[in-house]
Amino acid sequence: MRFFVTGEQRREETLNTLVLFFLVYMIFQWISIGLMYFHRMSLYPKSIMDYYLGNPEKFTEPRSYQSLLEVSHAHLFSMGMLAVTLTHLLLFAQVSERIKLRLSLWVFFSMVTDELSGWLIRFVDPLFVWLKLGAFLSLEISMGMLIALVMMSLWRQRKALQLSAQQKHFRKRDSHTPPRVSGRTTSSDQ
Repeated sequence: MRFFVTGEQRREETLNTLVLFFLVYMIFQWISIGLMYFHRMSLYPKSIMDYYLGNPEKFTEPRSYQSLLEVSHAHLFSMGMLAVTLTHLLLFAQVSERIKLRLSLWVFFSMVTDELSGWLIRFVDPLFVWLKLGAFLSLEISMGMLIALVMMSLWRQRKALQLSAQQKHFRKRDSHTPPRVSGRTTSSDQ
């Protein structure tokens, strides 16, 4: 974390590369969230209700308190850590503070709403299926934007690092004095 606090991530190509690899990994995580959702449900409210409330025609049981609790227990920690990590990286991206704050709040709000909506469908009212659908879409969009913004910022920093290295090389080369040829004298030697 010291690299981010001191701003060294702008100068450290290795760290920049590692964070970019992490973000590529997060893209796979983001895709898997969507795949897991669509493995169980679709964007049709009926499929979401069937998942949480069961469907006698398909011989599926309603989600139990214990199964919802187990899923929530795992999701609250893992998704929270994912959000903290990504929003922390966003803090050092080259975008406005307003965008950073709004996107961070959007991600956290979407995560909590997505997790809570399953409970509401099962134990309060099936009409919360619309909340679940909106929260899932909101979560996927906001996380995608978060990953993309951090990745673009790091990519720009990477290009700036490369340009800076080239400029240093040219400055060093141009400021280098020509070698002296033996046997010749120059006006500065006299």
